Formats: sequence, structure tokens, C-alpha cells
Amino acid sequence: MRFADMQADIGVPRSILTSRLSKLVEAGLLERFEYREDGARARQAYRLTERGRQLGVVFLAMKQWWDDGDDQAPTVEFVPKSAEEPVKVIITDSSGQEIELADLRVRLD
Repeated sequence: MRFADMQADIGVPRSILTSRLSKLVEAGLLERFEYREDGARARQAYRLTERGRQLGVVFLAMKQWWDDGDDQAPTVEFVPKSAEEPVKVIITDSSGQEIELADLRVRLD
């Protein structure tokens, strides 16, 4: 996403956005790249790294948890580009069998 678009969407001062984006780049969640529109100077934009995309599962799980417990949940859904039904996060074992949270245990090696 373009820096200017993020700043306009969020409404945060430029210096704060720059600092926060730099931390996300340092953490390996975003990568910075330049783009240039015809006749314009080069500008900065950001995109998720593979590690950043993997973090999306955490956000989806948190949203699913919120939706399951709150009648006033926000009306945000994550929907595949090729379908209309929202996605959901599930836990599976190594064979692909779905596991309920109540059936999980912690093992320390």
C-alpha cells in the first residue's frame, strides 16, 4: 500500500507512520519498495512479506473469537476472491483432522 494512502486512511502524523512502518520492516512483516507513476517522482509503498501474510491467520482467529462472543461485532468479513462465504480458522492435526480447542493439551519437550 502506498504511504500517502495509508496516511490519509489512518490520519496519523507522517513522522509517527514512518516510525511504525520502519519497525514493521525491521521485524520482517513488511517490505518497502519504490513505485513511480507516469511523470511523477519515485514514492514509497509497502507490502506484506510472507511472514506478514502468515500473521493474517492470527488476525482471522482473533476476529472469529470476537464474532463468536459479541452480538455487536464489527461487520468485517474475510472472503476468498473466488467465493462469497467468509473464511474461518480451524485447527487440524497432522492428518488434517479438525481438532476442537477443548481437546488440545500443552506438551513441553
